[in-house]
Amino acid sequence: MQLLKLSWLALLTSWCALAHAQNLPISVQKALRNANVPTQAMSAYVAELSDTEVPRLLFRENEMMQPASVMKIVTTFAALEHLGPDYTWKTQFLADGKIDSGVLNGNLVIKGSGDPKWVVERIEKDFSILKQAGLHQIKGDLVLDRSSFQMPASDPNQFDGDPLKPYNATPDGLLVNFKSITFTFSPPDPNIHNSDPIPKANITSIPPLADVQVDNTVPLSSGACSDWKTQLAPLFLSNGDIHFGGSYAAACGERTWSIAYPNPDAFAAHVLKAMLQNSQIELLGNVRFDTTPKTAQILYQGPSLPLSSIIQDVNKYSNNVMAQQVFLTLGLENNPNTNFINARQNLNRWWREKIGSQFVTPVLENGSGLSRIEKITASSAAQLLKVASLHPQGNIFLQSLPIVGIDGTAKIMGTRLGNSPAIGKVFVKTGTLKDVIAIAGYAIASSGKRYIVVGMINHDNASMARPALDALIEYAVKDEELQLVAFKTKKKRSSP
Repeated sequence: MQLLKLSWLALLTSWCALAHAQNLPISVQKALRNANVPTQAMSAYVAELSDTEVPRLLFRENEMMQPASVMKIVTTFAALEHLGPDYTWKTQFLADGKIDSGVLNGNLVIKGSGDPKWVVERIEKDFSILKQAGLHQIKGDLVLDRSSFQMPASDPNQFDGDPLKPYNATPDGLLVNFKSITFTFSPPDPNIHNSDPIPKANITSIPPLADVQVDNTVPLSSGACSDWKTQLAPLFLSNGDIHFGGSYAAACGERTWSIAYPNPDAFAAHVLKAMLQNSQIELLGNVRFDTTPKTAQILYQGPSLPLSSIIQDVNKYSNNVMAQQVFLTLGLENNPNTNFINARQNLNRWWREKIGSQFVTPVLENGSGLSRIEKITASSAAQLLKVASLHPQGNIFLQSLPIVGIDGTAKIMGTRLGNSPAIGKVFVKTGTLKDVIAIAGYAIASSGKRYIVVGMINHDNASMARPALDALIEYAVKDEELQLVAFKTKKKRSSP
C-alpha cells in the first residue's frame, strides 16, 4: 500500500511538473509583454542534465527557429568530436625550384589548408622560420594557393549592406588576418611641442599592405567625440588605397577601428608581400594566386593553434569567419578540397550518427549562424548539449562557451542581471541578428543541479526582448519553483 502511495505521488509530481513545463515562467512572459513580443515568437527548453528527469520547461521546443550564432555550438562540437581537440591546420611553404646558397631559383608557394587564425603574429613567426633556415631571396614569384576551399564568388554587401564589418568577411583556404585591417588613431601628446600648423592625429594600421597607400595622419578637430568614424570621411579606392578626407576629434583620445578590407580577394597578396619584405626575404617576382605545382617540395609546415583553442574564439567571441573555416574543414574528409555542400553533407551524416536521427537535423548554410536559412529546434539544440556533456571532451566544449557576466559575448549580461546568482554560473552561447536573439548552454542552479537551457526569439522586436532570455536563465538558476511544486503536492497528499 505504501508503495502504491509513493508511486501515485511520483506520478502526480511528474504530471504537475510536466503541466508546469508547458507554460513560460511568469517573469519571461512579463519581459515578452514589455517588449511587445508574443509568446509564440519564442521557443524554450530547460531540463536537468539527466535522462531520468522530466524537463522543467518545454515551450514550442520542436519549432524550427533561426538561432543566429547559437548555431556555432553545432559546428564547434561536431568538429571537436570528429577531429579531436588537438587537430591542427597546416600551412605549407613549398619551393618550386632549387635553392642554392639561400637563393630560391624559382617560386615560393604558400598553400593554405583553411587555418582559421593565421594572423599577423603567426605569419611573422612562419616567415622568421624560413629566414632562419637560410632563405633570403626568391628569384621567382610568390604563389598563393587557396584551393583547399572551393568558394563561389560572393558579395560581402549582400547579407546586411555593411561590407566593412569584419563579421561579414568570407572564408578562404588561405585566410589572412580574417581579411581585416585595424586602424589606431592617436592624437599628439599635448606635452610635446609640435610645429605643424595643422595638428594631426597619427594613424597606424595592422597588418602592413604592400603596393597600397594608407594615410598615416588625419587633421585633428576640436569638436565632441560623437560619430567619429563618419567624421573621418574614409575613402576606399578601387586600387586598394585608403584615405581619410575628414578629421578626428582630439576629444576621442586614442581609438581603434577594425574593418573588413574592401578588396578581400587581393588582401592576402598585399599582406603577405609586405610581411615577406619585412622579414628581409627579398622577392624579385610578383605575387599571384595559383594551385601548387606537383614539382614543388615542402620546406616547412606551419601548424595552426589547436582546435581546442580555435573553438574558444569561435564561441566566446562569436567569430563568424572562423566558424565557417571550421565548418568547411568538416568537408575535407576524403576530399582534397571542400565547399559548403560537402561540409553540410558530412555534418548531417555526423548528426544522425552521434546526436540521433529522432532529433530534427539543423538546417545549415555556412555553420556560423550568419544566415537567414539556418534553423534548429530547441529540443535538437538541447540534445546536442546533453551529448556534449557526456562526451570525453565535454569539458573542453563547456570551457569554450561564454560565461554570463564574466567573459565573451555573455559578459554584458552581468550589467543587466546585477547581483543575480547566474553570474559566473551559466555557460551559454549567445546569438544575435536583426529580429533574432538566442541562448543555449548550461546553468548551475542554486541547488547545485545542472541544467540545459535553450531559448530563441524570432520577432521584429526581438532586440527589445533580451530581458526575457535573462529571465529564462534566472529561472534555470533559481530552481525553487520546481521544488515548490513537489512540496505542495506532498503536503496535500499527507493531509487528513
